[in-house]
Amino acid sequence: MPPLLQAEGVTVAFGGRRALDEVSLTAEAGRITGLIGPNGAGKSTLFDVVCGLRKPRTGRIRLDGRDITREGPAWRARRGMSRTFQNLELFGRLSVRDNLLVAAELGPRHRQAARTTDQVLDRLGLTGVAGDPVDALPTGLARLVEVGRALVLGPRVLLLDEPAAGQDADETKQFAALLRSLADEGTAVLLVEHDMSLVMSVCDEVYVLDLGTVVACGPPASVQQDETVLAAYLGEA
Repeated sequence: MPPLLQAEGVTVAFGGRRALDEVSLTAEAGRITGLIGPNGAGKSTLFDVVCGLRKPRTGRIRLDGRDITREGPAWRARRGMSRTFQNLELFGRLSVRDNLLVAAELGPRHRQAARTTDQVLDRLGLTGVAGDPVDALPTGLARLVEVGRALVLGPRVLLLDEPAAGQDADETKQFAALLRSLADEGTAVLLVEHDMSLVMSVCDEVYVLDLGTVVACGPPASVQQDETVLAAYLGEA
């Protein structure tokens, strides 16, 4: 069987600069795939291509082996692809619950939107702040709300762009357990994150981007020892 998600030879250019240069990546169902690299490496651009917000100059995106490169974001979302964003994209004046409910009512489980919303709130430990406006939340909790909004859609592929930003050590530990449980349920999780302790502890495989190119790929332990990664990302010679 093909991987649930595949990016094949993806190239994106802004003017004369290549933000992504022949990038290939796979994300398997039931596994957490990390995507790391310095600022400007092209991680969020790759997410935009995968979820259909940006068309690549060359390359293909496949879902379950099917070429979906020409399909838009809504089509991909209906077939089980959800994401969060590096910059929070929430309805700040709405309550936590209403932020999730809006998504749930537009998703495949819309007939059970209220029930699904309450289940996700409980799973994420957000029931106690469900009635609070999102604007009143600290960043760590607000990012968890955005994760919850993605989860109410019941994704098969979940793309998370720096979801642990703003979390303290205890929150990050709980978040790692959440990611592991999602993978254990069969979700393909693709994680962009700058918290290296989180990435190396929870991911099954890690890709490293530098200047739009994959410079390393493999299990966390091998990536940590890769000399190219140490030089390009961790700042060591």
